[in-house]
Amino acid sequence: MNIRKLNKFFTNLFLKFNIVTSKTVDINKLKLLINLLKPIKTNHKLIRIGGKNDGGYLIPDDLENIDCLFSPGVSDVASFEQDLIKRIKGLRCFLADFSVQNSPIKHKSINFEKKFLGSISNEKFFTLKDWITKKTKSKNDLILQMDIEGFEYEVLINTEEKLLNRFRIIVIEFHNLEKLTEEFAFKFISAAFEKILKTHMVVHIHPNNTVKHLCRKYKGLELPSVMEFTFLRKDRIKTFTKIERFPHILDRPCTKKRADFILPDFWYH
Repeated sequence: MNIRKLNKFFTNLFLKFNIVTSKTVDINKLKLLINLLKPIKTNHKLIRIGGKNDGGYLIPDDLENIDCLFSPGVSDVASFEQDLIKRIKGLRCFLADFSVQNSPIKHKSINFEKKFLGSISNEKFFTLKDWITKKTKSKNDLILQMDIEGFEYEVLINTEEKLLNRFRIIVIEFHNLEKLTEEFAFKFISAAFEKILKTHMVVHIHPNNTVKHLCRKYKGLELPSVMEFTFLRKDRIKTFTKIERFPHILDRPCTKKRADFILPDFWYH
Protein backbone atom coordinates (compact mmCIF):
# COMPACT_ATOMS: atom_id res chain seq x y z
CA MET A 1 0.00 0.00 0.00
CA ASN A 2 1.57 3.32 -1.06
CA ILE A 3 1.76 6.40 1.17
CA ARG A 4 -1.27 8.12 -0.38
CA LYS A 5 -3.51 5.06 -0.04
CA LEU A 6 -2.34 4.54 3.55
CA ASN A 7 -3.15 8.17 4.42
CA LYS A 8 -6.60 7.85 2.85
CA PHE A 9 -7.25 4.54 4.65
CA PHE A 10 -6.62 6.02 8.11
CA THR A 11 -8.55 9.19 7.26
CA ASN A 12 -11.60 7.13 6.33
CA LEU A 13 -11.16 5.03 9.47
CA PHE A 14 -11.18 8.14 11.67
CA LEU A 15 -14.28 9.42 9.89
CA LYS A 16 -16.13 6.12 10.16
CA PHE A 17 -15.67 5.72 13.88
CA ASN A 18 -15.61 9.47 14.65
CA ILE A 19 -12.33 9.08 16.54
CA VAL A 20 -11.15 12.21 18.36
CA THR A 21 -7.37 12.14 18.61
CA SER A 22 -6.85 15.16 20.85
CA LYS A 23 -8.73 17.59 23.05
CA THR A 24 -11.36 19.70 21.32
CA VAL A 25 -10.53 23.18 20.06
CA ASP A 26 -11.89 26.36 21.61
CA ILE A 27 -14.99 27.35 19.63
CA ASN A 28 -13.89 31.01 19.47
CA LYS A 29 -10.60 30.05 17.79
CA LEU A 30 -12.53 28.02 15.24
CA LYS A 31 -14.98 30.85 14.55
CA LEU A 32 -12.11 33.29 14.09
CA LEU A 33 -10.47 31.04 11.48
CA ILE A 34 -13.72 30.58 9.56
CA ASN A 35 -14.26 34.35 9.58
CA LEU A 36 -10.87 34.78 7.89
CA LEU A 37 -11.88 32.26 5.23
CA LYS A 38 -15.21 33.80 4.26
CA PRO A 39 -15.20 34.34 0.48
CA ILE A 40 -15.50 37.76 -1.13
CA LYS A 41 -16.86 39.05 -4.43
CA THR A 42 -14.15 40.99 -6.28
CA ASN A 43 -13.84 43.11 -9.42
CA HIS A 44 -13.23 39.85 -11.35
CA LYS A 45 -16.32 37.75 -12.06
CA LEU A 46 -16.06 34.00 -11.51
CA ILE A 47 -16.01 31.61 -14.47
CA ARG A 48 -16.20 27.83 -14.54
CA ILE A 49 -13.14 26.03 -15.89
CA GLY A 50 -13.20 22.29 -16.51
CA GLY A 51 -15.92 19.65 -16.48
CA LYS A 52 -19.55 19.92 -15.47
CA ASN A 53 -18.88 17.87 -12.34
CA ASP A 54 -15.63 16.62 -10.76
CA GLY A 55 -12.63 18.38 -12.26
CA GLY A 56 -14.44 21.68 -12.79
CA TYR A 57 -13.68 24.73 -10.61
CA LEU A 58 -14.75 28.36 -10.33
CA ILE A 59 -11.90 30.84 -10.75
CA PRO A 60 -11.67 34.62 -11.31
CA ASP A 61 -11.77 35.78 -14.92
CA ASP A 62 -8.28 37.26 -14.62
CA LEU A 63 -6.18 35.12 -16.95
CA GLU A 64 -4.11 37.53 -19.05
CA ASN A 65 -0.33 37.10 -19.01
CA ILE A 66 -0.35 33.84 -17.08
CA ASP A 67 2.41 31.56 -18.34
CA CYS A 68 2.03 28.25 -16.54
CA LEU A 69 -0.37 26.01 -14.67
CA PHE A 70 1.00 23.64 -12.02
CA SER A 71 -1.46 20.83 -11.31
CA PRO A 72 -0.37 18.13 -8.81
CA GLY A 73 -2.67 15.19 -8.06
CA VAL A 74 -4.08 15.03 -11.57
CA SER A 75 -5.19 11.35 -11.34
CA ASP A 76 -7.31 10.45 -14.39
CA VAL A 77 -9.21 13.74 -14.83
CA ALA A 78 -7.75 16.76 -16.66
CA SER A 79 -10.75 18.76 -17.89
CA PHE A 80 -9.55 21.82 -15.95
CA GLU A 81 -6.19 21.69 -17.73
CA GLN A 82 -7.79 21.11 -21.13
CA ASP A 83 -10.10 24.08 -20.72
CA LEU A 84 -7.32 26.44 -19.60
CA ILE A 85 -5.15 25.48 -22.59
CA LYS A 86 -7.99 26.57 -24.87
CA ARG A 87 -8.50 29.85 -23.02
CA ILE A 88 -4.89 30.97 -22.45
CA LYS A 89 -2.71 31.13 -25.55
CA GLY A 90 0.73 29.63 -25.01
CA LEU A 91 -0.09 28.24 -21.55
CA ARG A 92 2.22 25.48 -20.37
CA CYS A 93 0.71 22.86 -18.07
CA PHE A 94 2.81 20.89 -15.62
CA LEU A 95 1.05 17.83 -14.18
CA ALA A 96 2.27 15.43 -11.50
CA ASP A 97 0.94 12.29 -9.83
CA PHE A 98 2.87 9.22 -8.69
CA SER A 99 -0.31 7.12 -8.53
CA VAL A 100 -0.79 7.07 -12.33
CA GLN A 101 1.55 6.21 -15.18
CA ASN A 102 0.78 9.02 -17.61
CA SER A 103 -1.13 12.23 -18.10
CA PRO A 104 -4.84 11.60 -18.79
CA ILE A 105 -4.56 13.88 -21.83
CA LYS A 106 -1.95 14.32 -24.56
CA HIS A 107 -1.12 17.82 -25.77
CA LYS A 108 2.04 19.66 -26.76
CA SER A 109 1.51 22.02 -23.82
CA ILE A 110 1.31 19.19 -21.26
CA ASN A 111 4.33 18.03 -19.27
CA PHE A 112 3.75 15.13 -16.85
CA GLU A 113 5.93 13.80 -14.03
CA LYS A 114 5.26 10.62 -12.10
CA LYS A 115 5.77 12.13 -8.65
CA PHE A 116 3.78 13.28 -5.64
CA LEU A 117 3.97 16.83 -4.33
CA GLY A 118 5.16 16.97 -0.73
CA SER A 119 7.46 18.64 1.77
CA ILE A 120 10.61 16.77 0.65
CA SER A 121 12.24 15.81 -2.64
CA ASN A 122 13.22 12.20 -3.33
CA GLU A 123 12.41 9.43 -5.82
CA LYS A 124 8.64 9.69 -5.18
CA PHE A 125 8.16 13.28 -4.00
CA PHE A 126 9.25 16.78 -4.86
CA THR A 127 8.62 20.14 -3.24
CA LEU A 128 6.70 22.89 -4.97
CA LYS A 129 9.86 25.02 -5.03
CA ASP A 130 11.96 22.31 -6.67
CA TRP A 131 9.25 21.57 -9.22
CA ILE A 132 8.80 25.20 -10.29
CA THR A 133 12.54 25.90 -10.35
CA LYS A 134 13.04 22.88 -12.62
CA LYS A 135 10.20 23.67 -15.02
CA THR A 136 10.11 27.42 -15.64
CA LYS A 137 12.31 30.50 -15.64
CA SER A 138 9.36 32.77 -16.41
CA LYS A 139 8.76 35.79 -14.18
CA ASN A 140 5.08 36.02 -15.18
CA ASP A 141 2.23 34.85 -12.99
CA LEU A 142 1.26 31.20 -12.52
CA ILE A 143 -1.82 29.20 -11.53
CA LEU A 144 -1.83 26.37 -8.98
CA GLN A 145 -4.56 23.73 -8.93
CA MET A 146 -3.94 21.14 -6.22
CA ASP A 147 -5.86 18.04 -5.12
CA ILE A 148 -3.38 15.88 -3.22
CA GLU A 149 -5.47 14.01 -0.64
CA GLY A 150 -4.47 15.75 2.57
CA PHE A 151 -0.85 16.56 1.71
CA GLU A 152 -1.88 20.15 0.87
CA TYR A 153 -1.27 21.27 4.45
CA GLU A 154 2.39 20.26 4.68
CA VAL A 155 3.01 21.62 1.16
CA LEU A 156 1.61 25.05 2.06
CA ILE A 157 3.40 25.21 5.40
CA ASN A 158 6.68 24.22 3.69
CA THR A 159 6.35 26.74 0.83
CA GLU A 160 7.92 30.19 1.11
CA GLU A 161 5.58 33.17 1.00
CA LYS A 162 7.56 34.59 -1.94
CA LEU A 163 6.88 31.46 -3.96
CA LEU A 164 3.17 31.38 -3.13
CA ASN A 165 3.03 34.97 -4.35
CA ARG A 166 4.03 33.74 -7.83
CA PHE A 167 0.56 32.25 -8.17
CA ARG A 168 -2.13 34.72 -9.19
CA ILE A 169 -4.87 32.11 -8.74
CA ILE A 170 -4.78 29.09 -6.45
CA VAL A 171 -7.37 26.32 -6.35
CA ILE A 172 -7.01 23.71 -3.61
CA GLU A 173 -9.23 20.87 -2.46
CA PHE A 174 -8.80 20.76 1.32
CA HIS A 175 -9.39 17.45 3.08
CA ASN A 176 -10.21 16.35 6.65
CA LEU A 177 -11.71 19.71 7.58
CA GLU A 178 -14.01 18.02 10.12
CA LYS A 179 -10.84 17.58 12.20
CA LEU A 180 -10.77 21.32 12.86
CA THR A 181 -12.62 20.42 16.07
CA GLU A 182 -9.45 18.74 17.39
CA GLU A 183 -6.78 20.93 18.95
CA PHE A 184 -3.77 19.23 17.35
CA ALA A 185 -5.30 19.10 13.85
CA PHE A 186 -6.55 22.67 14.19
CA LYS A 187 -3.01 23.97 14.74
CA PHE A 188 -1.77 22.15 11.64
CA ILE A 189 -4.69 23.08 9.36
CA SER A 190 -4.96 26.70 10.52
CA ALA A 191 -1.21 27.20 10.00
CA ALA A 192 -1.63 26.25 6.33
CA PHE A 193 -4.60 28.57 5.86
CA GLU A 194 -2.87 31.45 7.63
CA LYS A 195 0.14 30.99 5.34
CA ILE A 196 -1.86 31.39 2.13
CA LEU A 197 -4.00 34.22 3.54
CA LYS A 198 -0.88 36.38 3.84
CA THR A 199 -0.80 36.72 0.06
CA HIS A 200 -4.29 35.72 -1.15
CA MET A 201 -7.99 36.04 -0.32
CA VAL A 202 -10.76 33.47 -0.66
CA VAL A 203 -13.12 34.16 -3.56
CA HIS A 204 -15.07 30.90 -3.65
CA ILE A 205 -15.79 27.75 -1.62
CA HIS A 206 -17.60 24.63 -2.79
CA PRO A 207 -18.09 21.49 -0.63
CA ASN A 208 -17.32 18.18 -2.33
CA ASN A 209 -20.39 15.92 -2.20
CA THR A 210 -18.55 12.68 -3.04
CA VAL A 211 -17.46 12.15 0.59
CA LYS A 212 -19.74 9.69 2.42
CA HIS A 213 -19.38 11.40 5.80
CA LEU A 214 -20.14 14.91 4.60
CA CYS A 215 -19.61 17.01 7.70
CA ARG A 216 -19.20 17.19 11.46
CA LYS A 217 -21.46 19.36 13.60
CA TYR A 218 -19.71 21.13 16.43
CA LYS A 219 -21.33 23.61 18.82
CA GLY A 220 -23.69 24.94 16.17
CA LEU A 221 -21.17 24.91 13.32
CA GLU A 222 -21.11 22.56 10.33
CA LEU A 223 -17.68 21.48 9.12
CA PRO A 224 -17.78 19.82 5.68
CA SER A 225 -15.04 17.22 5.36
CA VAL A 226 -13.76 18.18 1.90
CA MET A 227 -14.10 21.59 0.24
CA GLU A 228 -12.71 23.28 -2.87
CA PHE A 229 -11.26 26.73 -2.18
CA THR A 230 -10.35 29.33 -4.80
CA PHE A 231 -7.90 32.10 -3.85
CA LEU A 232 -6.95 35.29 -5.70
CA ARG A 233 -3.76 37.19 -4.95
CA LYS A 234 -4.41 40.40 -3.04
CA ASP A 235 -2.79 42.78 -5.55
CA ARG A 236 -5.34 41.68 -8.20
CA ILE A 237 -8.25 42.79 -6.01
CA LYS A 238 -9.30 46.39 -6.55
CA THR A 239 -12.75 46.26 -4.94
CA PHE A 240 -14.60 43.61 -2.96
CA THR A 241 -17.84 42.98 -1.12
CA LYS A 242 -19.23 40.20 1.03
CA ILE A 243 -20.97 37.30 -0.65
CA GLU A 244 -24.49 36.94 0.69
CA ARG A 245 -25.68 33.82 -1.09
CA PHE A 246 -24.48 30.32 -2.00
CA PRO A 247 -24.25 28.23 -4.10
CA HIS A 248 -22.92 30.24 -7.04
CA ILE A 249 -24.98 29.91 -10.21
CA LEU A 250 -22.05 28.05 -11.85
CA ASP A 251 -21.56 25.53 -9.01
CA ARG A 252 -22.20 21.89 -9.86
CA PRO A 253 -22.09 18.73 -7.69
CA CYS A 254 -18.79 16.86 -7.88
CA THR A 255 -20.75 13.65 -8.37
CA LYS A 256 -24.18 13.32 -9.94
CA LYS A 257 -24.96 10.34 -7.68
CA ARG A 258 -26.25 12.60 -4.88
CA ALA A 259 -27.49 16.14 -4.41
CA ASP A 260 -24.93 18.89 -4.15
CA PHE A 261 -23.74 19.78 -0.65
CA ILE A 262 -24.57 23.45 -0.13
CA LEU A 263 -22.04 25.56 1.78
CA PRO A 264 -23.34 26.08 5.36
CA ASP A 265 -24.38 29.66 6.15
CA PHE A 266 -21.71 30.39 8.75
CA TRP A 267 -18.97 29.94 6.15
CA TYR A 268 -20.06 33.08 4.31
CA HIS A 269 -22.57 35.10 6.41
